Amino acid sequence: MANIALLLDEDVRVKLGEILRQRGYDAIHVLEVDRGGMSDPEQLAHATSEQRAILTHNVRHFVLLNKQYHDEGKEHFGILVSDQVPLRELLRRTLRFLSRYTSEDIKNNTLWLND
Repeated sequence: MANIALLLDEDVRVKLGEILRQRGYDAIHVLEVDRGGMSDPEQLAHATSEQRAILTHNVRHFVLLNKQYHDEGKEHFGILVSDQVPLRELLRRTLRFLSRYTSEDIKNNTLWLND
């Protein structure tokens, strides 16, 4: 069972990555790796090349990207989506998710972080 490595999309607060790393999780933000301003397809392709799931608030675009990848027979390492909630709530949801799922569970899937 492999732990989930995360790439946090530009619309997610950078602080979330910092807190997750302090707690021992593999999480980086796109701004920390000079990928700010890249398109959603470019971000997902980068996450895939790094074997990372992407966490985003951009539900509409990434649900469509998941369908596109599926239709084209391409693989990705998971898309986690969440509505915009306060940082503390997003952290709680993310930690709960990471404690319950492995990278194998989420590969090629789009999953909601919710209550």
